[in-house]
Amino acid sequence: MDQQLLDRLVHATIGKSNVAGAVLHVTSGDGELDVISSAGNLQDDSRYYIASINKLFMSALILRLAAEERLGLDDRLADFVSEEVIAGLHVLDGTDHSRRITVRHLLSQTSGLPDYLADKQRDGRVAIADLEAGMDPAWPLEKVLEAVKTMTPHFPPGTPGTARYGDTGHQLLELVVEEVTGGSARLALQGVFDELGMRHTHVAGDSRDADSVPVRYKAREVDIGRFIGSTGNDIISTARDQMTFLKAFFAGRFWPKERLGELERWNKVFFPFEYGVGIQRFAAPPIFTLFRRVPPLIGHAGSVGSVAFYAPAKDVYFTGTVNQ
Repeated sequence: MDQQLLDRLVHATIGKSNVAGAVLHVTSGDGELDVISSAGNLQDDSRYYIASINKLFMSALILRLAAEERLGLDDRLADFVSEEVIAGLHVLDGTDHSRRITVRHLLSQTSGLPDYLADKQRDGRVAIADLEAGMDPAWPLEKVLEAVKTMTPHFPPGTPGTARYGDTGHQLLELVVEEVTGGSARLALQGVFDELGMRHTHVAGDSRDADSVPVRYKAREVDIGRFIGSTGNDIISTARDQMTFLKAFFAGRFWPKERLGELERWNKVFFPFEYGVGIQRFAAPPIFTLFRRVPPLIGHAGSVGSVAFYAPAKDVYFTGTVNQ
């Protein structure tokens, strides 16, 4: 890998699958490799919506609190939230499992809770379909809780070998952060950005959002500003700032480096991804790579083609997006 090769790879994505822009930053752990390339309507320093990579940030907040022994990963969600929040949150086949949900379940996608974004709501609507259609509804946590309590869970919390990917768990972790720290998740996230010197990163929902490159869905731009500004944990960032965070995460800034292996308890979620404790794993099958050996990547991806992954076997990091 060098600058010339990366430029060719990134420029080759433009125009394919309605991709109007791409940026990719690649670095090695020893610092000998450090290249970034962009094309189309994205520049090296463009701000973009990172989508579900925000889960890695929320995981970092929770893991740091656990490492500091301010909470335990197997503590119950009910210990951190009000009765109003927990009552009727997870009722399956007439059995209320709400008080069985733990912090670990929420981090690892093993709570069984419905996904307020991708699962059908009681009225048959699917929130992600509304966003794709160009609608821009706000989804504050209160609305998430209201919707989830009317939806059917997938399985009891902690069912062995079972996980279901969704956004609900990491939204609920906001309440855990707030209870333990005494401040909002938004404030805690901004603290991480400040700590790491991520000057071009912020939680969505203010005037700086207008500086970001609009997300595209197929051939058109979509305005989802109300949605991402309402969650309290959606993030606008750059490939370079994402690299700063990613390297800090795997260097043990939030969870001891010698214990990172404890997070690698993988369950299948959707092909070809698996989920551990607050982190995601991508392992491409040989047919995807023309039978060339490609090492597994761990970190997180986002629904807009955003990536923040580490390849331990090669000690190489990747961040960027195709913003589609």
